[in-house]
Amino acid sequence: MMATMIKPQENQQSTSTAVYDARDLITDGIKAEILLDGQSYTLRITRAGKLILTK
Repeated sequence: MMATMIKPQENQQSTSTAVYDARDLITDGIKAEILLDGQSYTLRITRAGKLILTK
């Protein structure tokens, strides 16, 4: 899966935490692959609207 850069949304509070809409990350509506230090993780949105992150 090719990574796509998504600009973080403006956070209403002035913090250094980036805020992302999960639906923007999961563009096909099913799942997204997230890489961290060479490790691959899968982020899914369930039918109930919950997020699941698995290795």
